[in-house]
Amino acid sequence: MIPILSVVGKSDSGKTTLLEKLIPELTRRGWRVATVKHDSHGFEVDHPGKDSYRHKQAGAHTAVIASPWRLAMIRDVERDLTLDEIRDRFVQDVDLVLSEGYKSDRQPKIEVFRPEQHDEPICKRSDGLVALVSDAGIDLGVPRFALDDAAGLAAFIETRFLEQPRPGHVSVRVDGRAVPMKSFVRDFIAGAVRGMLGALKDCDPKGTIDVHVEREKEEGE
Repeated sequence: MIPILSVVGKSDSGKTTLLEKLIPELTRRGWRVATVKHDSHGFEVDHPGKDSYRHKQAGAHTAVIASPWRLAMIRDVERDLTLDEIRDRFVQDVDLVLSEGYKSDRQPKIEVFRPEQHDEPICKRSDGLVALVSDAGIDLGVPRFALDDAAGLAAFIETRFLEQPRPGHVSVRVDGRAVPMKSFVRDFIAGAVRGMLGALKDCDPKGTIDVHVEREKEEGE
């Protein structure tokens, strides 16, 4: 199941700024990230006069616009969906979902806190808080990262949420860097490795398998 982390904080705390730093840091490490932004006031992504807008106005429950590079879907929902529901219905082929907002959702939370903007943080450990991003010397019983320490926060997320073995999980690292893979590639690698090992004598490939391949030395080394 794809892990979800919510970046929360009061208005103007710097949630979007943190995500703008954190997403490329995680991507550089080889992880694929999806984001969900919560807007309690509603939003519009389509424009009058466009074909997809006309389809929706005509009564389509779901309108999709696709190109060789991007795909967008506008869909009616019966209520405000939870992050679990959004992930399970619409998100695939990523390693992590980062949300902005959703402070009332049950998912683990990273709070951005600026004491010059607000008196106190909005979350405690009992609310699912797993990390605090702040330059203030405040102790909430969770790791604290400076506002400009995206690398440190990414390493924490990587260790705590992305590198934990999960049932059926397949991961590949080349020179210490995670290699992004689609689900069918993971399934292919798992099937191929278990199939080859199953043909070996006294080898039961049902458990966890670790394969380490050293780089071949080039001529002259």
